Amino acid sequence: MNSASSPKAESVVRPGGLLAILGGGQLGRMTAMAARTMGYRVRVMDPEPACPASFIADQTFVGRWDDVDAARRLGSGADAVTLEIEQIGVDALREVARLAPLRPGVEPVRIIQDKTLQKPWLAEHGFPVGSFRVVRSEAELPEAVAALGGDVFVKTGRGGYDGRGQVRTQPTDRTNPGAIWRELGERPAVAEKALDLACEISVMAARSPSGEVRAFPAARNHHESQILAWSALPAGVSPEIEFRAEALAADLVAKLGIVGLLCAELFVTRAGELFVNELAPRPHNSYHQSERGCVTSQFEQLVRAVCNLPLGDASLIAPCAIANLLGDLWLNGEPNFPAALEVPGVRLHLYEKHTPRAGRKMGHLSATGATADEALERVLEAKRRL
Repeated sequence: MNSASSPKAESVVRPGGLLAILGGGQLGRMTAMAARTMGYRVRVMDPEPACPASFIADQTFVGRWDDVDAARRLGSGADAVTLEIEQIGVDALREVARLAPLRPGVEPVRIIQDKTLQKPWLAEHGFPVGSFRVVRSEAELPEAVAALGGDVFVKTGRGGYDGRGQVRTQPTDRTNPGAIWRELGERPAVAEKALDLACEISVMAARSPSGEVRAFPAARNHHESQILAWSALPAGVSPEIEFRAEALAADLVAKLGIVGLLCAELFVTRAGELFVNELAPRPHNSYHQSERGCVTSQFEQLVRAVCNLPLGDASLIAPCAIANLLGDLWLNGEPNFPAALEVPGVRLHLYEKHTPRAGRKMGHLSATGATADEALERVLEAKRRL
């Protein structure tokens, strides 16, 4: 799905230019790999000096996400700056934006990085969301849970991901609200009514400085313990749901004014409703397979958008899937990678994280197939062999 507005007077960052990335995790690493392939120099900022992207980048600046001085060093002399994690301090973002084009921009990240801002923004701008309440104190929690029917997900406003910072309550739950509030760090949160889901999907949209928008086909996602276990393209939803989902992502990226990528995580209910779950202004785990099955990968698309190059074709050329590899696989020794790679069409992607931990994303397997189900079965079979 494409749209465009009249071009703005924006400079193109040509190959040979310097692209800076806030964050040096696996998403920064794969973005850096795409940028290097296209001829760009790369620098990154991360709290860890030996972060995954450091092995690809020309320079690595060490600093916390709110470190304004490190952000200044990163942005100084850069031709454009993007990010791979949204939890960057707003002051650090503003400092970078003072020095170089920051894409996706300060304000979209400020809204998205805090669910107590993101959910109301979505509702106020007419985007479909399930029933929710913003909870700012322990006293407000039981009232919010009761108003939403008792079957509720309570999510911390900032910093929660991969199942962290999230608690589910049930109508028969006797848990003390104070215990839930303490578990969430005694910080503002969002209480969301549980929905009767048919599936979870996501749609990645890209937007250039000129306003050109391209949306990838929807991906079907499966979570285990609130961590993405696998994702497949295409999602296998009805054409009507596919059209609505792509249009929704395109509208979101334009309304937020993002330059770069926006991934919209969406709920599809059994009644055929489509609701926005969460947004991510960066590459997303559910589109790693785009480098196998799409004309343009999400990582190349980000480089194109940030550098003001024409956006690439986001259409699907082969059904594809990924399966995440978590640190749990290493707890009893090195996984059997040769056995996994015996499965036809499977590739191995490791992130050079040297300390496996339970729940930590260490890499992924990818595959293509005649259908999304065939691609998915290939990566799941390869994962079983590990």
